[in-house]
Amino acid sequence: MRIDAHQHFWQLSRGDYGWLTPELDVIYRDFLPRDLASYLQTANIDKTVLVQAAPTLEETRFLLELAQKYDFIAAVVGWVDMAAPNAAETIAELAQNPYLKSIRPMIQDIDDPQWILKDCLTPAVEALLEHKLCFDALVLPQHLSPLKEFIERHPTLPVVIDHGAKPEIHKGEITQWARDIDALAQHPQVFCKLSGLLTEAGESTSTEQLAPYMQQLLKSFGAERLLWGSDWPVLNLASDYIAWLDMVENFIAPLSEQQQRQIMGENAAQFYQLQDD
Repeated sequence: MRIDAHQHFWQLSRGDYGWLTPELDVIYRDFLPRDLASYLQTANIDKTVLVQAAPTLEETRFLLELAQKYDFIAAVVGWVDMAAPNAAETIAELAQNPYLKSIRPMIQDIDDPQWILKDCLTPAVEALLEHKLCFDALVLPQHLSPLKEFIERHPTLPVVIDHGAKPEIHKGEITQWARDIDALAQHPQVFCKLSGLLTEAGESTSTEQLAPYMQQLLKSFGAERLLWGSDWPVLNLASDYIAWLDMVENFIAPLSEQQQRQIMGENAAQFYQLQDD
């Protein structure tokens, strides 16, 4: 099974998406299941993981409704205010829906880089563990050190780093990011998505520019803990669905067939517990 481990849908009229402004031109419109279907067919993708793009419960419920209507959506990564006093109860309620597999606070947009270490988040983390949910880490390079401490506090929580933690590829900065990524990868419950890198590369989106970052992720996590994701339609800011897929497939072509299958679907099924669905 080939799985796109990271894609979005949104509907502008919902009003959830504060970050999505007219300046973002090519993605400032509705993107719904019918818009993705042809790409999935062309790319031979069987299932997707639908990820939140707004910090609202209403959007998470909207995504869960879509998952119930469209067979290709295998899982939803939702949002909860993990710092809210009722966070555990909210997680328990959402977890009743079998499509919910993970929660993603939008850490990249939170001013305090140490937010993830706040004690008030502990009940929410305990609820994730109780309901066998995962944690998607939407972080930037400056968040990797606090994230490591968070992971060490909660060693049984499955964590996946979205978009390789968005390295500053457009600046060519790699050394500290690579060290921090390697340190996180020492924890076996931590996975990483091979996604979102093109939009961090600026105007140049050549394989040569991305290769050192992709190689670092493969070196740190191995083929056993990397998940391919499109990050569509955000991807459209830099490229398109098929071009990014081709780039990744060319990159992993030297690996064994088994390793390629892991990156292109098996790891997503394992991490998001899709194998029994």
